[in-house]
Amino acid sequence: MTTAIDFWFDPTCPWAWMTSRWMLEVEKVRDVRTTFHVMSLAVLNEGRDLSDDYRAVMDAAWVGVRAAIMVEQRYGSDTLRDFYTALGTRYHLGEEPRTAETVRATLADLGLDEAIADRAQTDEVDEALRASHHEGMDPVGMDVGTPVLRVNGMSMFGPVISPAPKGEEAGDLFDGFVKMTAYPGFFELKRTRTVGPIFD
Repeated sequence: MTTAIDFWFDPTCPWAWMTSRWMLEVEKVRDVRTTFHVMSLAVLNEGRDLSDDYRAVMDAAWVGVRAAIMVEQRYGSDTLRDFYTALGTRYHLGEEPRTAETVRATLADLGLDEAIADRAQTDEVDEALRASHHEGMDPVGMDVGTPVLRVNGMSMFGPVISPAPKGEEAGDLFDGFVKMTAYPGFFELKRTRTVGPIFD
């Protein structure tokens, strides 16, 4: 029986990107299907005292999440997966700017409506964006960010990994994650990160 996983991401976050690559690898070695959903770091950080540098990052993040919601609304969740892979490749591997132009190029690559890049600079889908955000974030609380995974009704922040494991190693990590989240009293397991995102 296929295990359904729900995964919430903001395209701008490298750690969510790493987790998404891991889950796509898990799908190759386990009977798992991951449904991608959008959360927003900009929404999460509304009203918080942020440095000027991080505030600029949050301001730039809106266009990617709004475009992702529009892609999901118009084309469905499978296309959202493809859009996130293409946009994340540009953001994280290509180090392209978080701009409407990068979003437009991504849409063009996939044969999707490039006008989404223009609409993503407005607030027209912010209600839907916030609904998707809160569906993912409310069960884990506001003290965490992205990635968020939900399995068997249990939502957890993480795992935060670098690099993303491949093959059976990816499957082993997933097996352990599922076992931990099966216990309703499990809340946290953490250590200080010693490496940044390793994209391979």
